Amino acid sequence: KLHAKPITLACACHIYHTIYTLCTTEQYDPYLVATTSLYLAGKVEEDHLRLRDVINVCYSTLHPDRPPLDIGKTYWSLRETVVHCELFIMRLLQFKVSFDHPHRHLLHFIKSVQDLLTPQVVARSPIATTAWALLRDSYHGNICLHHSPEHLAVCCLYLALEMLGVEVPLNNQGEATWWNVSSPLIL
Repeated sequence: KLHAKPITLACACHIYHTIYTLCTTEQYDPYLVATTSLYLAGKVEEDHLRLRDVINVCYSTLHPDRPPLDIGKTYWSLRETVVHCELFIMRLLQFKVSFDHPHRHLLHFIKSVQDLLTPQVVARSPIATTAWALLRDSYHGNICLHHSPEHLAVCCLYLALEMLGVEVPLNNQGEATWWNVSSPLIL
């Protein structure tokens, strides 16, 4: 509906989960915080999402039985609330809303592992698709706040390889595993 980039959605989830480590859902409406997080993430990740579109999509998601919002009193009230909430979130996060996401690390790890595999294994196993899906699903919870982006990327790729039954050649025979070869920072 919004055609937001995956990194924008990940940023929105990261902002949302960070907010609720600092306060509770009883203090601030989770739907308002989610809507505002999505709009703010679009700005942070330079993925322009029009506020009107964000409000309309969130409103229709929450109220599927109601007609779309007209530009009227309800819309302008929601718009003003989201704008105020955006300022509140920025202040609460001390204007630190840019995050290192696991996506670029995962891309690097996928390329490294695919270089170790035969072309036949790469062609028949949806390694990248599975790892990306696992990473996307990890943002449903707040795991992104508790682990480094590198660790999340390695975990998603490792789990994808395990789920697909793909073994990385010489992984158990060498001095280092594929994730240590790909990034010496991973323990």
